[in-house]
Amino acid sequence: MEHKISFAHLSLERVKEILENKITLALSDEAVQAIIKCRKYLDSKMEDIGRPVYGVTTGFGSLCNVTIPEDQLSQLQYNLVVSHACGTGETVRPEIVRLMLLLKVQCLSYGHSGAQLATVQRLIDMFNNDILPVVYQQGSLGASGDLAPLAHLALPLLGLGEVVYRGKTMPSSEVLQLMGWEPIRLQSKEGLALLNGTQFMSAHAVWSLIQCHRLSRWADMIGAMSLEAYDGRIEPFYPLTHRLRRHRGQIDTAERFMALLEGSRLISQPKEHVQDPYSFRCIPQVHGAVKDNIRYVESVIDNEINSATDNPNVFPDEDMIISAGNFHGEPIAIPMDTLAIAMSELANISERRTFRLISGKRGLPQFLAPESGLNSGFMIPQYTAASIVSQNKGLCWPASADSIPSSQGQEDHVSMGANAATKLIRVVENTERVLAIELFNAAQALDLRHKISGAVSSSAIEELLASYRKVVPFLSRDTYMHPLIEKSIEFIRH
Repeated sequence: MEHKISFAHLSLERVKEILENKITLALSDEAVQAIIKCRKYLDSKMEDIGRPVYGVTTGFGSLCNVTIPEDQLSQLQYNLVVSHACGTGETVRPEIVRLMLLLKVQCLSYGHSGAQLATVQRLIDMFNNDILPVVYQQGSLGASGDLAPLAHLALPLLGLGEVVYRGKTMPSSEVLQLMGWEPIRLQSKEGLALLNGTQFMSAHAVWSLIQCHRLSRWADMIGAMSLEAYDGRIEPFYPLTHRLRRHRGQIDTAERFMALLEGSRLISQPKEHVQDPYSFRCIPQVHGAVKDNIRYVESVIDNEINSATDNPNVFPDEDMIISAGNFHGEPIAIPMDTLAIAMSELANISERRTFRLISGKRGLPQFLAPESGLNSGFMIPQYTAASIVSQNKGLCWPASADSIPSSQGQEDHVSMGANAATKLIRVVENTERVLAIELFNAAQALDLRHKISGAVSSSAIEELLASYRKVVPFLSRDTYMHPLIEKSIEFIRH
């Protein structure tokens, strides 16, 4: 299967399809013509430009007033890439590097960047052959684009840096030889087109959103199982209440729970308690707010990945080259910070439900241990969840609230969106772990509830429990729990 890079809208769902189904990329005729037209315009403009143009005939950053002779313009772009490849820290995971390649190609395909067709095609060839540049997590300020990480993404075009190919980290020069490819000779403005842009931030945001949608669905299913195991009440999910408030996520969550619990004999049994704790009773409000935030952030990122975010912008039809600030990460930095907060709350309320399940209330044994005292049961998984939730709270300090001037003050306000992006990944993964721990507890508690009440839950919840029991058993006595938690995490990755 093949995906044509064109001016057609690139949705989050389409990106997910491309990644999951190993779909190859190709440029549409429309994109090819736009790239060629822009490059020809830029080449012709160089002959009579008559004035300094940032990044085309000048140095970069605070060196924007230094004019570069025409015979050194290619060297200027080469120097830009190698001098900016200053990333450090952990490497970016391969699936996000693939996203960076896809999004960079999409950005360059609009014909407002001045990249050569050969340069864009080489990025496509790298994507299609799963040749993934080694990129580092630290180094971008999220304004002037993701300069350092995108420089590492661009190094293999020049035969420099390293790539991951066939499971091995190799020098790019070796892989180019294997493929029979010559290094690209960058033309005027090309280095800047490759390095300016928000593809590091955007790729992290896209990956996170895909996971957030999945985890939001799992949070509802796991929360419904916990509600049944805790002998919770169904009334907080009735639609009448949620119509009074009208938040879409809240309404959707309540409807989902009503559907998940349809036909349950457990939920319909008479209850001694009048109310449930907030972690159960307010699931529609909390899970719903997370859904609404995911939806909002997706709308922002959807705009971003369908945009040209490098600088300067080239407009052949208007005969204009405009130096502006589309590379600034603020429009996505703030939403990424809010998404981290939302996912942290999904973990927070999940841990509270776990805490309730092991509390020895409503007929359940303490710590869900049939023989507590001799057995500690599920005492410590809650500690683990609490530790993770606490770490999330620290990670939720907004990176976008910070700015440090750079380039001798020329770049005096930056978004720190790259830091928002990398810590968002950590919050998302932490949330996955906390939800998996809740599922571990909820399944144990629901099995115990079956024995206490003699009743069963809905078909949806009982089928979920049966599937889970194929990989994680009911625990009648203490055992080594780490592998079971890991199996729980793997279970909800589908």
